[in-house]
Amino acid sequence: MKTKFLLVLILLLSISITAQTKKWTLQECVNQAIENNISIKQGQNTLLVNKQDIKASKGAFLPNVSGSLGQGLSIGSGFDPVSNQRINNQTTHSFNYSINANQTLFNGFRNKNLYKQSQLNLETSELDLNIVKDNLSLNVVNSYLNILFNKENLAIAEQQYDFTQKQLKQVKELVNAGVQPRANIQDVEATLSNDFQKITVAQNNIELAKLTLSQLLQVPFKGFDVADIEIGTPSEIVLYDDVTPILDYAYTHRSEVKKAEKNIESAKLGTEISKSRFMPTISLGYRFGSVWSEAKQDFLKQGFFKELDINKGHNLTVNASIPIFSRFQNKTAVAKSRIQEENSQLELERIKLELETTIQRAFTDAKAAYRTYEAAQKSLAAQKISFDNSQERYSLGAMNAFDLDQARLRLLNAESALVTAKYDFVFKTKVLDFYLGKTIVLE
Repeated sequence: MKTKFLLVLILLLSISITAQTKKWTLQECVNQAIENNISIKQGQNTLLVNKQDIKASKGAFLPNVSGSLGQGLSIGSGFDPVSNQRINNQTTHSFNYSINANQTLFNGFRNKNLYKQSQLNLETSELDLNIVKDNLSLNVVNSYLNILFNKENLAIAEQQYDFTQKQLKQVKELVNAGVQPRANIQDVEATLSNDFQKITVAQNNIELAKLTLSQLLQVPFKGFDVADIEIGTPSEIVLYDDVTPILDYAYTHRSEVKKAEKNIESAKLGTEISKSRFMPTISLGYRFGSVWSEAKQDFLKQGFFKELDINKGHNLTVNASIPIFSRFQNKTAVAKSRIQEENSQLELERIKLELETTIQRAFTDAKAAYRTYEAAQKSLAAQKISFDNSQERYSLGAMNAFDLDQARLRLLNAESALVTAKYDFVFKTKVLDFYLGKTIVLE
């Protein structure tokens, strides 16, 4: 028993350690977010409702069948059917049953159009769900990149801290040799404390970025981490030369545009459904049933089942309901439907304009981000040379600690600016890939 207990304990500990050390890949993050997002689950439930609506609209083509049973008791005056004399205080018991069926033969194609509209509603809900999934995936990629970005900033801060530690050791040696004043030690120690603070800030930013992504995935924050991806040096090759292919693809394939087009079709069907109110409704009815009744004064009495059998019969009816005046309800319904058609057309134009604005801006931002990255590269190279020169002058005593720290700060800012520009460019190119229908991957 002790051995089994130890084995179970070891297994649980290994599972716990594995869970804490798991590093989520980008694809795992996207899949997890899609599986657990509440809006997506609500969208999936909407699809189930739409499927039930389709089933109900199909059922409208079938006959309506119902049955009825009735038991009656009548107390009061009546007439004897034989003597045709009035009978006072007559009590009559009755029973009836019937089976009824009604089939709509024509109602201005209302049922047909309602069925088509229910199918369009399902397709529209599927497109809505795709929009939510796409936007969620883009948010996950952005959050993932934010973690990687903050990790690189932490690496820069740690490198600066290590450099300052080495500088402090060097300054102490120079002070002990009498080359530099002892006050320089305090200056470098202050810089070292400031560098340590930057490490703390960078670590906090990483934790906040992880928290944001873990909440987006709806997974526990404790022990959450993502797999490191080496974001290489951005290249101008990934830039798009022309925005037109992206716009053409978006106008044809984006779910937002398809949804607006489906809404136009649905609005047109809505107008046809409203017009059907002006047309007659023709239906076929069928009834099979019988009745039994008995009073104490009846001259001729039959058995219960025998009388039901004698009185049974079939009844066929054809009904036509012709609208004549509906207090302007039908007319206003058609007018409102036509207005809805026009609004649907305008909505499609609005979505295309909004899509064009978004893509044009993303295209322009991507080009600007690359130029910013190139400028940041040149600035970093210049600051490295400047800092190397400052170090040499500082070692020779031709520069004080304050000026050296300013040179180091400019180098640090240049490194941070390069990292920021790199991730900004990568994300903006991924946005363009997103609108071009490409799967977003980080390389």
